[in-house]
Amino acid sequence: MTPLIAVAGRTGAPSKVSRDEVAFAGKRYLNSLLRAGGEPVVIAPQMFESGGAVELMRRFDALVLMGGPDVDPSRYGQRSSASVYGVSPQQDEFESSLLNAAIDNELPVLAVCRGMQLANVVLGGTLVQHLADLPNAASLVAHAPGEFPVGAEFVVHDIALDTESWLAGAAGTSVVHGASFHHQGIDRLAEGFVAVGRAPDGLLEAIEHREYRIVGVQWHPEDTAADDAAQQGIYDAFVERARKK
Repeated sequence: MTPLIAVAGRTGAPSKVSRDEVAFAGKRYLNSLLRAGGEPVVIAPQMFESGGAVELMRRFDALVLMGGPDVDPSRYGQRSSASVYGVSPQQDEFESSLLNAAIDNELPVLAVCRGMQLANVVLGGTLVQHLADLPNAASLVAHAPGEFPVGAEFVVHDIALDTESWLAGAAGTSVVHGASFHHQGIDRLAEGFVAVGRAPDGLLEAIEHREYRIVGVQWHPEDTAADDAAQQGIYDAFVERARKK
């Protein structure tokens, strides 16, 4: 049977496309899941009654948390810096509920960029609010394009993966070339997560959970998956994992 993959949706403002707000997911995520043989289903942002998220996620075989704006720093015990943007407590609560429900249902989770950061926060970790504020900022590789949306959509850099990790097996290599667009990163890693991938500057780029089937990537495999077999391999292996759940 075709695995049903829940994709935590995002809310967009009214436009010429729709007079009303829209619930959406990036098409590159959806296409990557479709190429892998999964059937993505966008879950509209909502607040759940007690047990509602767990009941909803029983219908699915896996969960994808997309990239996007910053997680509310109050969720990891900090005040927002001037560099934090796009915070939506409602979106954070919605995605956190889906993640916890996926854990309760023992579902595989692929958490991309913001998704990886949110998963770390939900399970007790913290974030670096702005990489440019780090003492070693000058030595970091570029993790986001400087002129977006005018210039490049993302930057590409190498990520070295632990050869024994699920990700390395999925990608079929221990070094991938990841499309990167983020200004935050993981600070304290939540208990249970293992660091399995780093950029050349040492920044944490991939995590896997020892107990739960959560895989987090700081880069965006879907951005280049159509032309990069290693990146598509991550989605292929994820959907296969969902099929065997």
